[in-house]
Amino acid sequence: MAHNTRLDLRSINIYQVFLRQHTKEGTFISLIDDLKRIKSLGMDYLYLLPIHPIGKRHRKGSIGSPYSISDYRATNPDFGSIEDFEKLIRSAHNEGLKVMIDVVFNHTAHDAVLLEEHPEWYYRKNGKLAGKVGDWWDITDLDFRVPELWDYLIETLVFWTNKGVDGFRCDVASLVPMEFWLRARKEVKKVNPNVVFLAESIHSGFVKHTRDLGFYAASDSETYEAFDILYDYDIHDEYIDYVTEKGSLNTWLKAILKQESIYPANYVKLRNLENHDQERIAHYIKDDTRLLNLTGLLFFLKGATMIYAGQEYGVSKKVDLFEVDKVNLTPNNMHIRNLIHRMGHLKKDSLFQKGVFKIHFQALEAAVITYENETSCTVGIFNVGNTVGEVEVPLDNGIYQNILYPNQVKIEDHKITLTDKPIVLFTMKKQI
Repeated sequence: MAHNTRLDLRSINIYQVFLRQHTKEGTFISLIDDLKRIKSLGMDYLYLLPIHPIGKRHRKGSIGSPYSISDYRATNPDFGSIEDFEKLIRSAHNEGLKVMIDVVFNHTAHDAVLLEEHPEWYYRKNGKLAGKVGDWWDITDLDFRVPELWDYLIETLVFWTNKGVDGFRCDVASLVPMEFWLRARKEVKKVNPNVVFLAESIHSGFVKHTRDLGFYAASDSETYEAFDILYDYDIHDEYIDYVTEKGSLNTWLKAILKQESIYPANYVKLRNLENHDQERIAHYIKDDTRLLNLTGLLFFLKGATMIYAGQEYGVSKKVDLFEVDKVNLTPNNMHIRNLIHRMGHLKKDSLFQKGVFKIHFQALEAAVITYENETSCTVGIFNVGNTVGEVEVPLDNGIYQNILYPNQVKIEDHKITLTDKPIVLFTMKKQI
């Protein structure tokens, strides 16, 4: 992991926005009106999918993927001008939100400015433009064996940092050399030392597959050398198996716990239940109690938290990546929204940054997690299986206040009865 990654990043909450689908107008200026609502959820970062012009050649769908970029240093005219984007940044900062943008340096559109100006910067197979892996036929890969490409892309990051951008979510970052990202990080930090680097790291199976083809792919451990936060794709299979009822809760939780020993001590994982590439959690989980408790559990997992726009209202439809397909932001399922609000603010406690993280495995389908330091402890109990019964908790017997909801709970014989709502308890340790 980057040696200077801050532990307080474990308390940040990120709100992901697909601008094309987010507002009626789908513009930077129209998004300004939604900033107060986003901030009220307890969010710290507004993360925007790529804001750049989309290529027209070999375009997927009628509008194209935002990940097929034609110009890294321009904005999509459908979204507005660079000046409009800067106004959005200023407005977000005024609301206490930082702004993170997607950067897609593995590939460009087939009609990109770079391809026209520097065709020698592109990867070729048998003399023809090509992609190294995947079926991404609307894009073509850059060639990182070219030093001049590194300079251009790093200058691009500095360009957006000077515009006020606070963070970069780096698409398929593991396929781009870590030496590049380390140099990029160093140069960006000269402009703003607080810029956050978030890596869309890749599934473990994809790392092996790419390497087997003879191409570069970094493991999570290698990617942590340059990045502050990594996606949770190393354990994504266990998560999907659980929510699709192919695997157990404890198998997923054991995979999470394993991360504690295989990554650097200051590691930060991005915890999310859904994103633009994945199905909505409400698509998988129809039971209201389970969905509420999984939402609570999300914020209790060690690491930064990301919400995909609409998740707060229980939206179950995954929006189209290649067409206009507006997300439904009608305020429904307010109990989910209200829990996100509570958990988003609760996670600011330093226990979630520096406390000892433990998972207490149960026989029932419920998650019990603690954070503790020398003086205090917090316990989260999440009935993610909507089950009936008791779970063991590492607290003394007594009456405790659930800080999420106005009710008291009783611990007897170090056990607590599950309810249909998440339970979070705070207690001070007895002084010896």
